[in-house]
Formats: sequence, C-alpha cells, structure tokens
Amino acid sequence: MYQRSKIQEESLDYQHKKHSGELTLIGVNTFLHKVEETPGMIELMRSSDEEKKIQVEEIEQMKSRFVNERRHALEKLKQAALARENTFDSLMEAAKYSSIGEISESFFAVGGAYRRAM
Repeated sequence: MYQRSKIQEESLDYQHKKHSGELTLIGVNTFLHKVEETPGMIELMRSSDEEKKIQVEEIEQMKSRFVNERRHALEKLKQAALARENTFDSLMEAAKYSSIGEISESFFAVGGAYRRAM
C-alpha cells in the first residue's frame, strides 16, 4: 500500500510540474513544433494504357540490348546473396540492366518466399 500511494503522489507531482512549466521537457512543453496545416487530398496520377504499353516495350528493348550484362549482373547478385555478403553494389549493378521483377526473382531463387515469424 505504501509503495502504491508513493507512486501516485510522485506521478501527480510530476504531472503538475510538467503542466505548470516548472519541469522543462523539450518537445512536450517547450520547443514545440509549429502546427502546420495538414495537406488536402492529393489527386493520384494514373498511367494510361498507352503509357503502360510504352513502358513494357522499353523494358523488352532493354532486355534484348543487354542480354549478357543482365545475365552476369543477376548471377553476381545471386552469388552475393548466397554468400551472405552485402548485396548493395550487386543490386545497383543489376538495376542498370534488369527489371525489378527480375531482381526480385533472383532474390526469391536464393532465399525463397518471405514468411513472417509467428
């Protein structure tokens, strides 16, 4: 009982000092952020079917232009992932010649599907 009442007293004292400004807490009662207006609704841009078609064609052209470079970069990425090395450099190199889907497939081939631990 004594501890509970002592904790309640200290808590009440802390709250009183905080609200009165006697206890300075940066970001709580001093140096507060200025309240900014919340942005309104932003209209989303959607790609037209023509834009989507052009993008797919560009990816196909890239694949046909850089066949060997793409294959080498993706293999290097897989090897780095298998060796548990830092994959950032390999990933950046693969991004020059490969699509996001191909890079994702490379990681999937090495590590399998991600499953959250329950």
